[in-house]
Amino acid sequence: MNSPRIALVTGANQGLGRALAEGLAARMAPHDLVLLTGRDAQRVTEAAHAVTRLPATRAQVRGKLLDVTDTEAIGRLADELRSQYGGVDVVISNAVARLLPSDSQSGRADEFIDVSNTATHAVLRSFGPLLRPGGRLLVVASSLGTLGHLDPRLHPLFEEASLDQVEYAVESWRSAIHHNTAQEAGWPRWLNVPSKVAQVAAVRAVAGQRREGDLATGTLVAAVCPGMVDTATSRPWFGDYSQAQSPAEAARAVLDLVFSESVDPALYGELIRFGEALDWHSGTPPVEQDRLLTP
Repeated sequence: MNSPRIALVTGANQGLGRALAEGLAARMAPHDLVLLTGRDAQRVTEAAHAVTRLPATRAQVRGKLLDVTDTEAIGRLADELRSQYGGVDVVISNAVARLLPSDSQSGRADEFIDVSNTATHAVLRSFGPLLRPGGRLLVVASSLGTLGHLDPRLHPLFEEASLDQVEYAVESWRSAIHHNTAQEAGWPRWLNVPSKVAQVAAVRAVAGQRREGDLATGTLVAAVCPGMVDTATSRPWFGDYSQAQSPAEAARAVLDLVFSESVDPALYGELIRFGEALDWHSGTPPVEQDRLLTP
């Protein structure tokens, strides 16, 4: 029997993350393992049990407590999986902080950045080296993650940046928020835009260093945009949900990347939406009204 494949999904006890865990469990083999993670122990346990009981589930499913804002915990989990299994085959970084239109953007900045960006950096650093040949490391982002959505003054911070440089840019943005100088420097008020651009830039930085070896072994590192998804996190931001997908529908295109037999070099290291790479330089800085209505 082949060695079991190991899959990890962060932020997986509800919404898109839960749907991704369900899809992995349905399409992987009975001796494979899907780790469903989140930071609430009861909800993680209940979600893992629920996925296990689904008729379509084939793989083993375990809940794993993981607070992605604790970068040391991410490193410990990586060390644990290295010790137990020697590596991982699928990592999907999906955790997101729920933010409502009525929330103070600056007041929620630290939590939002810690969940969406600091955690992404830690996942890339900790699990990238564990990814086995033919594996998949995907960061769930958004179509807002293209560079053109930022003020041109900010483009040099992320263009051809290393992961360390992306991290520095994110912390500079955080500091500017706290010092009330962010908008003066060109940062948009809505946290989601620079956060998503930084996520994609971080993926591009890591992928740029790994590209040759990964393409030779059929390994994929990329950011993914699932499109508009009807979840408790996104629903407050949109008035028209006629085009929204259910979490299960949105998970399909991401799962197709996971289970694809080969890696298209044109997709490697890019932001992928419905099987196509989005132009890194596309997009325009939206006006505030548009910013609140763009998926």
